[in-house]
Amino acid sequence: MFPYIALFCLLISFHVTACAAEQSEQTAASQGFRITTVVRDLEFPWSVAFLPGGDFLITERGGRLLLFKNDDDTPHVVNGLPEIYPVGQGGLLDVIPDPDFETNRTIYFSFVAEGPGGYGTEVARAVLDGTSLRNVQVIFKAMPKTSSGIHFGSRLLMAPDGTLIITLGEKGLMHEAQNTSNHLGTTIRINPDGSIPQDNPYVSRKGYQPALYTYGNRNVQGIALHPETGKIWFHEHGPKGGDELNILKPGANYGWPVITYGVDYNGAIISEKTAAPGMEQPVVYWVPSIAPSGMTFYNGSAFPEWKNNIFIGALVQRHLRRVVLQDEQVIGQEILLKDLGERIRDVRTGPDGYLYLLTDSKNGRLLRLEPSPSP
Repeated sequence: MFPYIALFCLLISFHVTACAAEQSEQTAASQGFRITTVVRDLEFPWSVAFLPGGDFLITERGGRLLLFKNDDDTPHVVNGLPEIYPVGQGGLLDVIPDPDFETNRTIYFSFVAEGPGGYGTEVARAVLDGTSLRNVQVIFKAMPKTSSGIHFGSRLLMAPDGTLIITLGEKGLMHEAQNTSNHLGTTIRINPDGSIPQDNPYVSRKGYQPALYTYGNRNVQGIALHPETGKIWFHEHGPKGGDELNILKPGANYGWPVITYGVDYNGAIISEKTAAPGMEQPVVYWVPSIAPSGMTFYNGSAFPEWKNNIFIGALVQRHLRRVVLQDEQVIGQEILLKDLGERIRDVRTGPDGYLYLLTDSKNGRLLRLEPSPSP
C-alpha cells in the first residue's frame, strides 16, 4: 500500500510533506513480534546505551545513572556524576559510549546544570571505572542559562568523522532559535575533548557561536545515523502540530519559528509561513503532533523486513512509529504498540539485533521487541 500512496503524491507534484496526512498509518493487528520486559521499576528513564560485552547503561531524568551487567540482574548506581538539576523537562538526559569504549572506557552524557541566569544543558565525558565515574570533564555548556524548565534537547551522536553532535532546544524562547549569537535552538558540533572543529560552518563568522552546526531548531530529541548512506537524520518537536523529521545539513537554518506547520498551544498563529528562502523544509511533518522522542535506524538481522527503517518513540500519541524510506523520501508509516498505552522516550537497535524501548513513567520499563516464535 505504501508505494502506491507515494506514487500518488509524486503524480500530483506535491512535496512529501504535503502528503503527510495521506500516508498509510497502520496499527498492525498481527505484528510478528513479542514484547519482553528487560528492566522494570525505572523512574522516568531517558536513555539507554549498550556497551561492548553485553552491559548497558540507563539514565533516569531525576539524576541516576544505572549500570546493568550481562551476568547480573541487579542495577548498579554509578557514582561520580556532576551535580544535576531535575527541573521541568530536564535532568539527566542522554548517554552514549565512545567508539573506542573497549579501550578507553569513556562515556558522554548530557544533563541540566544550574548557573548564572538559571538552568541549561551541559555535556560531560568521563571514564566508567566499575560503578564509578572518574576524570569527569564538562566539555560543553549551552548558553545562556534561563529560568525556563522546558526544551533542553538533548541527544548525542558521535559522527563518522569523530566529532560529537549535540542537540539542543530553545528553552521555550522561540525567537532565540534565529539568534546565532547563542546556543538556544541549535545543534552543536564539537570535538570529543570540547574543542571546536575548524571546519564548522560558522567557526570564524562574526555574530555566530563557533560551535553552531545548525540553527532554527525548536527542540530536538532524536538523532540517528543512516547505516548505509552515513547521513545524519533527526526529528524535533513542533508546537501544536508541526513535528518534523529532517536530515542534518551543516550550516542549515531549519526555520523555527519563522516557518512552521504548527500553531501555538492556545491555537494562536505563530507564523503564516510554512516555507521561506534559505530555510530547510522537513522530509516529513506530523499534524497533529506525535511528540517524538528517541530514534534509531534499524540495522539488525532479527527483523529483515525492517532493514534501514526509522523507529521513533511517540510521547503524546503513545506509540512506536515505523517510518519507511525510499532514498530520502518517506513512502510509508506504521503505528506499533498503540495498545501498550505507554509514552516511549527512547528507541535503540540492540547489539543482538532486537529493538529496545524505554517507557517514560514513574514505573518505566526497558522493553525488547523480538520476533514471534514460529507456530
